Amino acid sequence: MELKHLIDGMWHEGEADTFGCLNPASGDFEASQRAASIDQTRDAVGAARHAFETTKWRQQARVRSEALMACAFSLNDHRIEVESLLVQFNGKLRVEAANEVGAAINAFQYYAGLSRNLWGRVAEIDADCWSMLPREPLGVAAVIVPWNAPVSLLVRSLAPALAAGCTAVVKHAAQTSPATSLVLSLIAQSGLPRGVLNSIVETGAECSQYLCESADVDVISFTGSSKVGKDIALAAARSCTRLSLELGGKGPAVVFADADLDVAIRTIVRHATVMAGQMCTAITRVLVERAAYQAVANRLVAQLREVRVGAGDDPSSTMGPVIDHRNRDRILSIAQRATNENEVLLNCTRPEGELGRGAFITPGVVAVDDPNSRLVQEEIFGPLLTVEPFDDEAQGIALANATRYGLSASVWSSDLMRAKRVAAKVRAGTVWINNHNRHAAETETGGYRESGRGRLYGVEGLNDFLQTKHVYFETPDHA
Repeated sequence: MELKHLIDGMWHEGEADTFGCLNPASGDFEASQRAASIDQTRDAVGAARHAFETTKWRQQARVRSEALMACAFSLNDHRIEVESLLVQFNGKLRVEAANEVGAAINAFQYYAGLSRNLWGRVAEIDADCWSMLPREPLGVAAVIVPWNAPVSLLVRSLAPALAAGCTAVVKHAAQTSPATSLVLSLIAQSGLPRGVLNSIVETGAECSQYLCESADVDVISFTGSSKVGKDIALAAARSCTRLSLELGGKGPAVVFADADLDVAIRTIVRHATVMAGQMCTAITRVLVERAAYQAVANRLVAQLREVRVGAGDDPSSTMGPVIDHRNRDRILSIAQRATNENEVLLNCTRPEGELGRGAFITPGVVAVDDPNSRLVQEEIFGPLLTVEPFDDEAQGIALANATRYGLSASVWSSDLMRAKRVAAKVRAGTVWINNHNRHAAETETGGYRESGRGRLYGVEGLNDFLQTKHVYFETPDHA
């Protein structure tokens, strides 16, 4: 397929430099595309603004509902193609790609229904005197999509934006452009008026900077690192642009000695290595009650040794590669640094042989006794776990809250009252009890502290793209 940019209903060749799209399993570049220019980004924003102002899209909830449901059907019809591109250019296991596409379909279906339920309010504040409070779309939405889950995270922001009646400019990631471009082409053919959906790709940050500073962009939805999120917030502040940000995480699993350790350890390993650890809600820290600490540490090491690293289209693989060689080398450097500062229980390594050509690393575990350690405080975005002991419930909570992040956590205990008590005190947007990484389009997710602003999924995910207007009127008889 040709990789182009969607601007005002037409697909255009990029005007900036050509970049390659890497297959992280083979280590080869297997697609290429010319990046968008600033002028093309300006045109995309202008098209979205024109469509918002001149079409009936923002007024036609039923049309929006039908279009979103058509998106769901179309994505389902082409899911094998999309999954294959995620395996090829994102490095996902086939099952991870299938789960991602399934989540995107589910989000389209949910917001297709919700788009027909945008109720306002009316208040009779005095005799013959009313205030109407309709909910209206904000306008043009800039949706900035990362590479780690490019399909589900695209739809997670775009579906509620379209359901609300916004028009959109999507800036998606160069690394995974083949997969995202296919999904965008399916959406564009699902009954959207010309100009409602626009998309661009770049390798740098100039186009993103333009989106964040443009007075014609009314709301920005960004998923990515906390550092970039802060930069976006600063740029958007100049025009008071509304923000929805899901940022970094350092997800702890708080394991009490009375937990079902078989289930806990199996789940921790799965969600520490999911997408090779490149997931904001992945488990990155394991906090263990001291009575069970040694047993948990030993079993984590044993099970992580059994993780089979390999290409996503190999049915025997249980963890795929990281996104590229640069990130592989970055994670290996962090792991090497850890050997000088901590007790390494299992080291991350680069596989030999054929796998060495790709961006593969093996998972690692480091024992940590200092919550201020860089391994604890910095988002690694790779399959490197830390394990820390705690002596009582209060210390476990304190360690869980010891970073500047607050995206997700899980609590493991057979005492559900204690688990609920701990969950209430952990400062994270999502806390799972005896489980991890369970998401649904109906339920909101988001971060505390430096992990974000606003919420995604659920009704609140839609509210990020709406604003309330006050319309006052009275009858001639009002005194």
